[in-house]
Amino acid sequence: MKPVPDWSSLRRWLTILILLACSSACTLSLLPWPATSTAPDAAPTVFSPPPTPQPAVSLTLRVTLPAPLAPGETLVLSVVDEVTGLALNATNYPMQAQDALHYTLSIPCPLNSLLQYRYVRWGKLPVVEDTAADLPVRYRLYHAVAPAEIEDIVASWSDTPFSGPLGRISGQVTDAVSGAPLTNILVTAGGVQTLTDSQGNFLLEGLPPGTHNLVAYALDGAYTIFQQGATVAAGLRTPAPLRLTPRPLVNVMFVVNVPANTVKNAPVRLAGNLLQLGNTFGDLNGGLSLLAKRLPALSPLPDGRYMLTLALPVGADVRYKYTLGDGFWNAEHRFDGHFVLRQLIVPATNTVVTDTVETWQAGNSAPIIFEVTAPKTTPATDTVSIQFNPYGWTEPIPMWSLGNNRWAYVLFSPLNMLGQFEYRYCRNEQCGAADDIATPNGRRGRIAATSLTRQDLQDEITAWQWMQSASYTVTPFPGVQPRSGFLAGVEFQRAYHPSWQPYLPSSLLEVQNLGANLLVLTPTWTTPRASPLLFAPTPASDPLWSEVGQAVGLARAVNLNVALFPEPRFLNDAASWWLAIPGDEAWWNRWFERYRAFVIYHADLARQSGATMLILGGEWLQPALPGGALPDGRPSGVPADADGRWRDILSAARQHFHGPVYWALPFRGAPIQTPAFLREADGIYLLWYPPLSTSATPTVEDMAAQAGHLLDEQVAPAVNSLNKPLILAVAYPSITGAARANVAWQTFNQPMADDPSFALNLTAQADIYQALLVALNSREWIKGFVSQGYYPPVALQDKSASVRGKPAAEVLRYWYPRLRGVAP
Repeated sequence: MKPVPDWSSLRRWLTILILLACSSACTLSLLPWPATSTAPDAAPTVFSPPPTPQPAVSLTLRVTLPAPLAPGETLVLSVVDEVTGLALNATNYPMQAQDALHYTLSIPCPLNSLLQYRYVRWGKLPVVEDTAADLPVRYRLYHAVAPAEIEDIVASWSDTPFSGPLGRISGQVTDAVSGAPLTNILVTAGGVQTLTDSQGNFLLEGLPPGTHNLVAYALDGAYTIFQQGATVAAGLRTPAPLRLTPRPLVNVMFVVNVPANTVKNAPVRLAGNLLQLGNTFGDLNGGLSLLAKRLPALSPLPDGRYMLTLALPVGADVRYKYTLGDGFWNAEHRFDGHFVLRQLIVPATNTVVTDTVETWQAGNSAPIIFEVTAPKTTPATDTVSIQFNPYGWTEPIPMWSLGNNRWAYVLFSPLNMLGQFEYRYCRNEQCGAADDIATPNGRRGRIAATSLTRQDLQDEITAWQWMQSASYTVTPFPGVQPRSGFLAGVEFQRAYHPSWQPYLPSSLLEVQNLGANLLVLTPTWTTPRASPLLFAPTPASDPLWSEVGQAVGLARAVNLNVALFPEPRFLNDAASWWLAIPGDEAWWNRWFERYRAFVIYHADLARQSGATMLILGGEWLQPALPGGALPDGRPSGVPADADGRWRDILSAARQHFHGPVYWALPFRGAPIQTPAFLREADGIYLLWYPPLSTSATPTVEDMAAQAGHLLDEQVAPAVNSLNKPLILAVAYPSITGAARANVAWQTFNQPMADDPSFALNLTAQADIYQALLVALNSREWIKGFVSQGYYPPVALQDKSASVRGKPAAEVLRYWYPRLRGVAP
């Protein structure tokens, strides 16, 4: 069956609003890049020639639909390309109807390939299948090891709700050799995906009754693929223990010939479908899954070629391409304009793979050179990035430094898919937050258009959004009382993005330079639905196990203690999530089961990564505590034995992590509630955000007095009753009137749109910190102080609670070393 082209992305291009005509571009040449010297990777001693192409096997797919197609619609099998973007380079095969609800198709597939596909209703607009929980199907998986027949069931479509009975599959994934549980293995069936927890356990919720193809896949290819049919019955749980065999590693040397117009010293990268090749396995801006800065870079050879050696698992299906950007922008193309996606089934011996990039260009349009001069105030550690908007903003791409605050990027492709389009500049890939002041979040970008002649667009960034000079003199405080073992720290903002990871080293150095000795990381699991309850790590939305481990290792390398403070990530907010719960006994049993798994996962992660503290609890948990109430005041229905369940969870945390376990309690000024089970915790992490004044311009002295009053009258009695050490975790936004604490501080977290009704006031935040530390100084029973909401990827003088790059950071820089006794 001949595939039909994927026009879905092109149709999105056609819906772009008419853009303003771009101004004439000048034709000055791009400045030369400074010479670099990068030694090529060491080659293994013995290499084999590249493997021969894989023979094809025939796959017959049969699918059952939830309802007949509408007149004029066609059902297509969409084989997706995660390296380019799931919706951007799909190959679509029309299927043949057997009757109104059953369709079939046979296609060839290279032997040992891992097929990624989903079903699409093709009519006036394509409609992609979704799950019974109304979540998009990213893709289904099938491992083509022999000719086979595949039976699938479509639960529902993205334009129709699901109705019908459901079942689930659960099990444990273990190493077939050692028996050890395997973490963060991707498990999928029926279009539903999840990752295993630290015990190797998984739960696939919301599957229609019938037989589904169950697949377990290691994100880095390190284990063999498990595949087997699993029968699901309505209302029941199908057990599925899975064992994966570890794959040996071989060295694969990629050597590539590049076109003559490849920009000298621009990084040539390898984009691929494995974790180590930049795949996040999640949905990023614009439907992409890869980030340029996370792709491995090749080293230039003296003869003009580029080379990279990787240790790859034998038998892994590697899909890859060469790129000057990411998997979509500036990736290699064929001369006919099509995207290139290469395949390598990793052989059992060390191998050299020699490739040739035909062209970086696509179509007849000439490359566009973007040159920009950044302000002199741009921090030396920052990278200037460029972001393109052909149909919606895609992921930013780091530009190439020319020195002296000048940056450049040459856009080769896919210009054949563009007419006019928008672009904007930002710092450290944080477009929408750290923007060029001319194109802040919510405003249209600069305009560019394709042309048959070469263009050199030269821009100047006059200033950066949320970067201004801010003078603040920290008033020396006589008699700072140092205390042994004092914990001085910062807590990272919870809204994780995979682009943060490359910028952690510089961020952690700034934390260290505050005089801090504690970093609080805030990993998450996503819970998109309360009913049916879905609660598991989601790639690209939640940091993966390996990403948290890397962050802990980087922090420990600069002598920071590390605490993990895990909480859920809600698609909207915690209040609306709780108001949607059924609240019956069965739901609460499942909720405690999932939360217990969540705690054990992070306890294991803390132990294995070298973290020194685990923090549980949080304000969001109030409905689940003994006698809990919903946000609207109604009883939550939490079981009467909730106290015992919480004691069991704390006991489980201790079995998996042997450091101190703290409990996070919210404090907004009202008396602190201390459930009985808190006596099982090692300390209290007090989430401090009470009003310190009713004035818009309070004095430091008045706020310090009010903070002292609250500490003595409200906090101290609770702490004394528990006889636990206390850490103050503080967050106030940088706005006028912040001391009133009458708006949730998370409201201003990046990349939130700016609310002009609140005035930026960096001094107000700094004064609050000064007042709180003055109050803390005379109360030795407070054992630590943490600044919450720290924004890791870039410094911003914005309205958020992050102190990075603000006067409040100077307050901490004064107090932290003195409280710790390491400065006079």
